[in-house]
Formats: sequence, structure tokens, C-alpha cells
Amino acid sequence: MTISGGDLLVTIDNQIGRITLNRPEKKNSFTVAMLEDWAQALHDFQRDDGVRVVVVRGTGESFCAGADLADIGGIDRTPLTNRRLMTDTVHQVARAVEDLTKPLIAGVSGPAVGAGMDMALMCDYRIASTTARFSEGYIRVGLVPGDGGCFYLPRLIGRPRALRLLWTGEFVTAEQALDWNLVDEVCTGDDFDTRLHAFAAQIARQPPVAVQMIKTAVRQSDTGDLRAALDLIASHQAVAMTTADSIEALDAYTTRRTPVFEGR
Repeated sequence: MTISGGDLLVTIDNQIGRITLNRPEKKNSFTVAMLEDWAQALHDFQRDDGVRVVVVRGTGESFCAGADLADIGGIDRTPLTNRRLMTDTVHQVARAVEDLTKPLIAGVSGPAVGAGMDMALMCDYRIASTTARFSEGYIRVGLVPGDGGCFYLPRLIGRPRALRLLWTGEFVTAEQALDWNLVDEVCTGDDFDTRLHAFAAQIARQPPVAVQMIKTAVRQSDTGDLRAALDLIASHQAVAMTTADSIEALDAYTTRRTPVFEGR
């Protein structure tokens, strides 16, 4: 099912919500309008029980080249309007991602540069093609990472390597990104689409309530201590054990059949 088209394609297919950047002639650089649609799509997917997993990717030979400077550059540039551009427009996607309890998977094929790289970093899992290349290239135009790069990148690859990439803007290949834990899988061009879909479908087949609880618990562990984490998971487990999906999973396991989960 196609929800919207144009520069940002939003579709739902077999319980997988898809957000596809669709400006291949501009290396999928995003406009203000695309950011608004992107954030709205994430909010809609969060509320839609028919969506269990969300995938973000680009069309053509790029993932995302970051902001379209021709589009954003037309805005009156004062310190206040620049700040509001970031907080009210660019950052709305990061905030929507933070609100999303469902798995968010990035499929990165080709360059992911600047805010485009940040958009991949904020996802839960990254599958890259061998053509993927990553750069936090803000420094090359005299800017600082504007879409969460200073937050996400050190948590993935450690502070020294993060600072290296942020200070130099150098490109990292898919293979190097895998070695540094910047991405989680690398696939050849022929296998990339197949693997991206197969992984999303695999997660979509799991009991969705438990999947979302796991994501919430893992997130909470970033800032909480062990006792707080154990207390949270005890509450999650108490709820999960009473769901119809848990009962279905146990019955399917004992009768050796494939379970069917309904998200309740």
C-alpha cells in the first residue's frame, strides 16, 4: 500500500513500513518538505498496529547526501532562524525516531554523507551494500554535525574513532564500517535488496509486543543502572506473559508448528 509518493515514498507492505528517499538525481538529499513528511510517516507508523518494522533507504546509487543546501539555504539566515531551522525542522526526524518503539532498519547503498549519515546512525540496525560509503562531511563546509552525529557516532564506534571521522570528514568504506561496528551487515549489490527485505520480514514475524518491549528495555539500559533495568524488565515480563501472542508462541513451540502473532 502506497501512502504518499514524490520525493519521499511512504509505503506499507506485509507489516513493514517503508520510507524511501526518492531524489536520485540529487543523491537523495532532503528538503524541508521531505523532513516534515519523514517525521509524520514515523509518527503514523508508531500508531499503526499493522506496522511492525520500519525500513529507511534511498533510491538509485545513494542513500542520502544530507540536506539540500539549495533548498535550506533560501531561508533567512540569522542565528535565531538558523537555530529554529535545526530544532523545529531538521531535528523533528530524530525526535520521531526516539518516539518509535518499533524496530527501525537502515538499508544503506551508496554514499551516506553529513545528515544522511546521521539518519542512518539513528536507526536500530544498519545493513549496507558493498557500495556504501560514510562521511560526517560537515567539517568540509565549516559546520558541526547538525543531526545527532556527535551523539550517535561515539556510542557506536567509540570516542576516538568518532572524533577522527567528525574532525576530518573522511570517507569510510562499507568494509571498514563493518569492522568499526558502524554497520551491522554488509551485502553484495545482488544480495542487498534480498537481505534487507528478509531481515525486516523476519522481525515482522516475531511477537510485536515483545519486540517493542525489548527495544524499550535496551534503550533504557543506556542511561539506567542494573537494578533499574531489572525492575523495568520485571514489569515488561509480567505484561508479556499474559499476552495472547505469548500463549500462542508457547503452544506453537510445544506442537511444533509456526506461530501466528496478532500483536495482543
